[in-house]
Amino acid sequence: MSDTSQKKRRLLREKITSWVWLTPSLIGVLIFFILPFCVVIYYSVLDNPIFANFVGFENFIKLFQNSAFQLAVKNTVIFSVIAVPLSVVLSLWMAFALNSRIPGKSWLRSCFLCPLMVPIASVVLVWQVIFHNHGTLNQITEVFGMAPVDWIKTNWSYGVLTVMFLWKTLGYNMILFMSAIAGIPQDIIEVAELEGASRFYTFLHIKLRYLSPSILFVTILSIISSFKMFREVYLLSGDYLESMYLLQHFMNNTFKSLDYQKLSSAAVLLSIAMIVIIGILFLIERKYGEDVEE
Repeated sequence: MSDTSQKKRRLLREKITSWVWLTPSLIGVLIFFILPFCVVIYYSVLDNPIFANFVGFENFIKLFQNSAFQLAVKNTVIFSVIAVPLSVVLSLWMAFALNSRIPGKSWLRSCFLCPLMVPIASVVLVWQVIFHNHGTLNQITEVFGMAPVDWIKTNWSYGVLTVMFLWKTLGYNMILFMSAIAGIPQDIIEVAELEGASRFYTFLHIKLRYLSPSILFVTILSIISSFKMFREVYLLSGDYLESMYLLQHFMNNTFKSLDYQKLSSAAVLLSIAMIVIIGILFLIERKYGEDVEE
């Protein structure tokens, strides 16, 4: 038997072995993700689950006209636009800071990871004590002659949500960035410094380009996390508070009323929005980091 035939048979065996090992995972994805989502799409174009009359985009039109959905979309978009860039930029800055020669780096890393180990209910209790209308923060500001602010029930709630989000996500994002920074080729940086490149040029044109896959990954994680800020806000404000009413609250309240059509339509629209956003981010990262891959 020729070497070419043996090589083909070996490649065929490797492919078969790979598919055999992948099959359980593929079956799990099909059963628990793809099929349920197909059911969601099916419900989104019906008038109700009992009669199952096809109504096309009527459910989506009604959803866009729903004032609660409009409020949830507005609050979620504003919160995500504020919180996600801050999370990415601050965690990147922290990663570079802790990657430098400063004392107590290991202790600081552990401190930033503590939010991942603290129960959400305990955290929310602390935020309530701090940001309540008669809470700690207002008591401090009153010392300086400032009027008390209702941080939770006014537009300041975006700030409260952002602080909670950053407290929860910065540590994990920072660890991801620190791992990526360790993989940047130091010889390229040394060559750039020998040729007179400034620190800003090295950071912008070398370090950021090698970090672009990690920045994309952290950005996607942060966007997903911003769309899942439900437990904290629910424990802080309950079922409905206009200044903190997010898409997850709308989903939860719609589920309670068993309005499958509205819930399914909202889920489909949210999925489409996430696919578009992530697709745009992938295109940007591919364009920005293509010369690094070469």
